[in-house]
Amino acid sequence: MSVSSKPTCRVVRPGSTYAGKQGFNYFEGIAAETVGSTGICMHLLTIPPGGRAKAHLHVAHETAIYALSGETHCWFGDQLEEHVVVREGEMFYIPAGVPHLPANLSDRPATAIIARTDPNEQESVVLLPDLERYVPR
Repeated sequence: MSVSSKPTCRVVRPGSTYAGKQGFNYFEGIAAETVGSTGICMHLLTIPPGGRAKAHLHVAHETAIYALSGETHCWFGDQLEEHVVVREGEMFYIPAGVPHLPANLSDRPATAIIARTDPNEQESVVLLPDLERYVPR
């Protein structure tokens, strides 16, 4: 007879980090790897002053961001032609398949909670190095 484990509630205290393909270090949070989630992941990200991600997209999952502190610039679109500034207390939505590149152009850290509809959040990340030339340094 096989024993199946019953899903249960879990508290996660962000402590250790992992390097994302996008070029940032994320605090471990809710994910398939940490709590066995099957449809969502949620992480805490602090972008240091001057920090910039690599241009990328998430093939099969949506992203929702809540800015806890600071402000982050994000270029998005097929050629990163669109631009928005996400400020403390604001939310930002990125549909699946939309190229984007976030950066912190300020002199203070920017911290956000990031939730995605894929529990293995790094699996559908596709880097787009050819687009990076469209965003000023």
